[in-house]
Amino acid sequence: MAGFDKSLDKEMFSESITIGRSKLTVAVFAYNGGTAKLQISRENVNAEGEASFAKMGRLTKEELDAIMPFIEKARKVLEV
Repeated sequence: MAGFDKSLDKEMFSESITIGRSKLTVAVFAYNGGTAKLQISRENVNAEGEASFAKMGRLTKEELDAIMPFIEKARKVLEV
């Protein structure tokens, strides 16, 4: 079985918002012409300003409210 090939991963939608020291991104990807899927990711920024991916885990109400419009837009992309 072959490994993941980034060149086959087509980004169909992506929007991000920064809240505090976290950058939340809602995106839609389709891998190798397959089914499009929603992805929600979190990057944390340290004191030096360097970003690193973090486990998505739980969302605060503020974070959820901020990304809900992005999720609605992503849903429309998924319906096509």
